[in-house]
Amino acid sequence: MGWKTIDDMDLAGKVVLTRVDINVPVENGTVTDDTRIRRIVPTIRDILAKGGKPVLLAHFGRPKGQRVPEMSLEIVRPALEAALGVPVRFVPETIGPEAEKAIAALPEGEVLLLENTRFHPGETKNDPAFIDALAALGDVYVNDAFSTAHRAHASTEGLARRLPAAAGRLMEAELKALEAALGAPERPVTAVVGGAKVSTKLDLLKNLVGKVDNLVIGGGMANTFLAARGIDVGKSLCEHEMAGTAREILREAEARGCRIILPVDVVVAREFRAGAANETVPADACPADAMILDAGPKTVEEIARVFEDSKTLIWNGPLGAFEIEPFDRATNAAAKKAADLTRAGRLVSVAGGGDTVAALNKAGVADDFTYVSTAGGAFLEWMEGKELPSVAALMGGN
Repeated sequence: MGWKTIDDMDLAGKVVLTRVDINVPVENGTVTDDTRIRRIVPTIRDILAKGGKPVLLAHFGRPKGQRVPEMSLEIVRPALEAALGVPVRFVPETIGPEAEKAIAALPEGEVLLLENTRFHPGETKNDPAFIDALAALGDVYVNDAFSTAHRAHASTEGLARRLPAAAGRLMEAELKALEAALGAPERPVTAVVGGAKVSTKLDLLKNLVGKVDNLVIGGGMANTFLAARGIDVGKSLCEHEMAGTAREILREAEARGCRIILPVDVVVAREFRAGAANETVPADACPADAMILDAGPKTVEEIARVFEDSKTLIWNGPLGAFEIEPFDRATNAAAKKAADLTRAGRLVSVAGGGDTVAALNKAGVADDFTYVSTAGGAFLEWMEGKELPSVAALMGGN
């Protein structure tokens, strides 16, 4: 495993600097989606149960090293308090005497939220002086913000090398899920990669063809691969300039024994709107004046067979234009199949990325997957095989 958890740390009477991700959507001064807040609750409750004093470090928005009043973390304090069920105090400083005073006055059983770490330019620069100022506030460091793990910032990477460090419960769950999916997975392993453009997921595709047994390509990306095989995709979203790269990935996959699954039939329409007139045609029969907006039923059947024969599934990106009906059918059907196999104990399923979470929620199956990561960039960079600075720091911290 290589990293410590809360269970490995003596927290009694100690100030526990806890990096969390509570960068949540807010409208009219109210948190509109508290998912990220709810996911850090187990960590904070466990710190309290072990007699520690949780002092929360977090960012909010992109103030770029400036104090921006509308990006103050004070706005999330009520939602945090409601989720935790204990008093949450707030101090409008991140470091210095005011923060020190607030920590010293924090009663046992309560939580302190410090001001937005990104109000300080030293945060994103991972500045040693800012790390020192943060480290001076606490005894122990806990990182529960996997979604920021790809950033080498002071409160995510620097502190882990300065104080005794451990992974929080959410970070622990993420790392275990990722290890099960790509580190030492049960085979066969299948990956689903969807989305609009090949160009944004080149590193991902190149890494996966060497790691998985089957690679399902969907969404606009599939059109680029179909076009690379000489198929006319009509007016579909397609990166024709990436045809050479797509063919290179297909050759690499063949050389590495990775089977690529592309649509064999597609749902096409003349306009991109909900309820648009549409038809299902073979993948090589898209009319010149139409666009491909979803995979067809025969493709879904093929994907279902691949899932049936798999032990591990990694999912990033939808199979079609899932935001509007009826072009959500392939994504919904494939997601439900994966959920059924997971519930039956036949599949370990790990999914992540913004559109992916939205698509699985829309299909009503997010809770049935083994693990769904809310981390966007960090999840993608992990799938790309890149080192995540904050995780590396936990591995080699004090």
